[in-house]
Amino acid sequence: MAKVIESAGVLTLKLSRLEKMGALHGDISVASNELISKTEVPNPWTKEHLRGVRAPGTAIPYVILLGTMRFKGGKDFCAIYKRTPAMIYEFADAPFKRWIVSI
Repeated sequence: MAKVIESAGVLTLKLSRLEKMGALHGDISVASNELISKTEVPNPWTKEHLRGVRAPGTAIPYVILLGTMRFKGGKDFCAIYKRTPAMIYEFADAPFKRWIVSI
């Protein structure tokens, strides 16, 4: 399961080997000062939280969503499993506007 680790002023989204293959992406790092907000949501599968289309990555609705969600204005990275709560990390100026990670 994906984990967010903070050390030495850097937030890193660590993915397992299988997650890297499913997401077609490696670990992601961002400076801690770029973090705007951190919000827990009970159901990350709603249109309120997910935006755009998945490309590239793996998705089976309500089972798994791994990879990049692209939308007009940016992209988000998702690592969502089943119907579990998720944490949304929102960033000011980073390659991904948000990370949506199951907890």
